[in-house]
Amino acid sequence: MRSILLAAALAAGPATADVLVVDPEAHFPEGPVVVDGVLHYVEYAGGTLMRWDGTGAPAEFWRRDGCGPSGTLPFAGGFLVTCYDSGELAHVSAAGETVAVVAADAAGAPLVGPNDLAPDGAGGAWMTASGPWDSAPIAGKVYHVAADLTLTEAADDLHYANGIVQLGSTLYVAESEAARIIAFDIGAGGALSGRRLFVRIGQADAASGPWAYPDGLRLGPDGNIWAGSYAMGRLVAIAPDGSLARAIDVPGATAPNLAFGPAGEIYVVTVDQTDAAPYAGRVLRVE
Repeated sequence: MRSILLAAALAAGPATADVLVVDPEAHFPEGPVVVDGVLHYVEYAGGTLMRWDGTGAPAEFWRRDGCGPSGTLPFAGGFLVTCYDSGELAHVSAAGETVAVVAADAAGAPLVGPNDLAPDGAGGAWMTASGPWDSAPIAGKVYHVAADLTLTEAADDLHYANGIVQLGSTLYVAESEAARIIAFDIGAGGALSGRRLFVRIGQADAASGPWAYPDGLRLGPDGNIWAGSYAMGRLVAIAPDGSLARAIDVPGATAPNLAFGPAGEIYVVTVDQTDAAPYAGRVLRVE
């Protein structure tokens, strides 16, 4: 059995939590989501969508060679998967079959670096497209994804748009290369306005440092916005007023993304080899 139980200290608090290693051999794991108690996550370097029901080893649920999957989201009875490398958004059925693939927005512009996803609360979704894997161009975008998979550009000029989450009528987006999270007001039809700074991670959490690299975002059961980091093995919870609510250190070189389970447990992905394929990492469950 690949799962290993160990103890890890949470540097941000006095308690010690149990950490279950769900997958010790993941290849750049990303985008975890929990559906009906079952964990799903993608492997960027493996081209796969994985599934773990809490027993045995994780199993491959879907694969698309050349995709470079970066995020996944429950959608229309199946899943959406962003394909960062091939510039596509894939719709996967509940049986693990490819239903549709979208490679351009409603205006016909190709997708560049589709990255992360979030539900819009109305049957559609939000998607970030980071642009090329390079710090120089400020070319990130936010798209609204309709129920029929029509993609409408909602914001541009983001410095590597990455994690995304909706809280009420506000949309939060991580600008990874700017080490910050910005906010938008959500209007009718997915229109965005009122772009503003929400938080600079390094200012809210000094331990994250000035080169903090916020990656995935999730809304926690505590009402806070949780950010993973591609700069260190650290999760940071930001209160709605922009202040630091909590931070948790996890055993990993990076902790780019997370998801919450039904009992409040946190599933964390780590990438411990960041310089070359296969980008060895792990999937952890933090109690």
